[in-house]
Amino acid sequence: MSEDTTTESQEHPKVETLYHYVYGADEEPPVEIDVAVNDVGKVVVFHSHVFKKDLGWFECDLDQGKLFFVFDDGSIVDSAVEVHSMMKKYMQNSHQILTVLLDQETGESKEGHYFPLILHKA
Repeated sequence: MSEDTTTESQEHPKVETLYHYVYGADEEPPVEIDVAVNDVGKVVVFHSHVFKKDLGWFECDLDQGKLFFVFDDGSIVDSAVEVHSMMKKYMQNSHQILTVLLDQETGESKEGHYFPLILHKA
């Protein structure tokens, strides 16, 4: 991984760009990620590309409003999705996230999997 795509943060010292972790994407075409949360705390992450590595879990920093993908090898990747205050309100009691891979041509869901969600709040 090149150093120019790594950012530094206190909680996650090596946070990389998600396109390094999926097949068939770079900065153009980008990896498309969308997050939906309903009023009972069900969280869904829609994504446009297949992951190269096994996803282990998600972490959400509620104070910073950031959602991170954590892979089984320990890699931590910022989703680049801002978790807004209304989303935080409903996510704070969530314990898992459903990921849904979308077909890039049709937008139809292809497959879905549940992963644990770890929440951080100061």
